[in-house]
This record gives sequence, C-alpha cells and structure tokens, in this order.
Amino acid sequence: MLVVIGLYAAKAQKVLPSDKLATKETIHLYNNLFQLQHKGIMIGHQDDLAYGVNWKYETGRSDIKDVAGDYPAIYGWELGGLENNASANLDGVPFDKMQQFIKDAYGRGAVITISWHLNNPLTGKSAWDPAPKGSVAAALPGGSKNDLYKSWLDKVAIFMQSLTTAKGNYIPVIFRPFHELNGNWFWWGGNNCTPEELKQLYQFTVHYLRDIKGLHHLLYAYNTDRFNSKAAYLEKYPGNEWVDIMGFDIYQRGPTAAFAQELDTTLGLLDAIAAENNKIPALTEFGYNQLPDSTWWTDVFYKAIAPHNLVYALAWRNAGIKSKDDIEFYVPYTGQQSAADFKKFCDTKLILLEKEVKKLNLYK
Repeated sequence: MLVVIGLYAAKAQKVLPSDKLATKETIHLYNNLFQLQHKGIMIGHQDDLAYGVNWKYETGRSDIKDVAGDYPAIYGWELGGLENNASANLDGVPFDKMQQFIKDAYGRGAVITISWHLNNPLTGKSAWDPAPKGSVAAALPGGSKNDLYKSWLDKVAIFMQSLTTAKGNYIPVIFRPFHELNGNWFWWGGNNCTPEELKQLYQFTVHYLRDIKGLHHLLYAYNTDRFNSKAAYLEKYPGNEWVDIMGFDIYQRGPTAAFAQELDTTLGLLDAIAAENNKIPALTEFGYNQLPDSTWWTDVFYKAIAPHNLVYALAWRNAGIKSKDDIEFYVPYTGQQSAADFKKFCDTKLILLEKEVKKLNLYK
C-alpha cells in the first residue's frame, strides 16, 4: 500500500486495530489513518450537516462548506437519548436523519466519529448528573443496573448495525464512549468512580459490543479532558487491546497565549503516549466559542497543531443562537470575523477537508 499526500509518499507499514475480527474496511481505515501522522490533519465538525448558525436541515449545507468551499473530512455525531428510545438525540437531531447523514458522508469518502452522552443508569438523570457515587459500579457486571446498561448497549448495537452501504457493507465508525473521563462533570468521570471501575466499564462496553453483539466495524477512542502528564492521561486507560485512538478535548476559555502554550505542550505529551502505545493521536474535541479573534485559526490554532502527529481535530457544534445571551459556534459561518482566516487555514497543505480525503481512499 502506498500512501500519497501532496508531496508526501511513504511505504505504509501495516497496522491493525484492536478488534482482530474487524471488517476489511475498518482495517483499511485504521491503517490509513495511522499513516496520516506527519502528513495531514483532517478537520472535523460535530453535527455539521444537520444545522449551523441561523439554519437547520438544508440539504447539502454545511457552515464549513459555506466558508471553506468543502465539507469537513470527519463528521461527529451523538447518541445521547438513544438509550431512552428517543427519536432524536439530546441536541435535537433525529436518529433517522443522522443515519442518512452518515451514509452520505461515507459515500463521499469522509470519516465518522460518534460520542455518547448517556444518562446516569443509577439515577435516570442526564450524563451531567454525577451523584451519587456508585453509578459506574452499578453499571458493571454484578451491579444493580448492569441489565439496564446492557439493554442500552443493545440499542447502540442496533443503531451501529443500521449504518450500512447500499451493498450491505458496514460503515466504519470511531466510537468515543466515556469522553472527558478525567473531569468531574460526567457520572463516569473524575472522582465519581475509581480508575479501576472506569477501566472495567470501558472494557465491558467494548467486550459487549464487539464480542457479544458482534460489531466489528467500530474503532474505539479513549479521550480525556485537559491533562498535564503521562501518568494523569493513563490513570484510567483500559489497555491497548481495548483502544484504537488516543485523544483529548480542549477549549479556549481564557488568554490566548496560555491556551496556545497548553495546547502545544499537551499535544507533545499525546504524541509520545500514542507512539509508545502504537495508537492514533487525535484532538477529539476543540473549540473557541464565538471565535472573537479574527486570525485565531492561522496565528493560534495552526501554529499549535502543525508540529505534532495529529490525525484529526474535531471542532464542536455550531448550535447557533440558543437564546439572546447564549450563542454557541466553534467554526465560522459566512461573514463571521474569522471566516477569511479559516479559509486560509483550510487551504494550507497540512489541513485536509473532504475532497482531499476522498483521494486517499481511506477505506481501501
């Protein structure tokens, strides 16, 4: 296999995902993503095809496409609400529409990643309900809510099995359960469980989907929030046999210089940890809400990520105007002050959007 990106050409060294029974398309995707290190960074966006600032469900529309002239290379979606038999996820995207968006993007050669803000199985409240402690233990085998949790995984499996091509082949998905697992805001995170409990929950989840439900088109992403050492990152790591992609989430909420330095330093740590464990490094979520800096993309973000081994970076969703005092977007829309700079950022050789990724034939 020869991987070619721009001026780069390298003989690919075969690498395999953690699932030894992975479909051939999933194996090809993993191997090709692994080879992207040092060559290109795919830019992604959560809910990109569903809505943007001041629009919703307009066929073919995307804020990234409006500004940069092309769709993102990787699309993020969310399963929260599926466990409760909801018709739409917690961000209001109907699951049937999501299925079609995923199929359309795959057909164009792009990559799919899915997160899951699942409810607390012990309390029945949202993912952001960490109390009481013991929620993770309750979901584990032998716990009072293990049967309930397995019924939720059954629903996840049904959704994942629905993601097929016209020929009936399964569409590979990067599944990202229990994200930001070092933060205290989710029931599975931080001090709300022990490291061993989280490891067991992650392992049980992969085991159930892979070995019990027979899903072999998933790659599994492990990701923390901010971290400052190898030990902190790996504290709840379930082991290499359960993980394919290593990442972390980071948002700018303070001074630019401090954020840029932290991002660069943390990416350096991720480079080393991913290389040591032979995993794919990714920025699993990032953003700067409302993008008040007109040159943030080239002067801050690009400079921080360019020296590193990232394979993809996923910007969070453009929820738009939720209320007069609550506006949320993480990529620019037409006319936004950073739009021209974002286009300049996307036009660099390092940054990959959908058309460039399609040429790479990631699934072959």
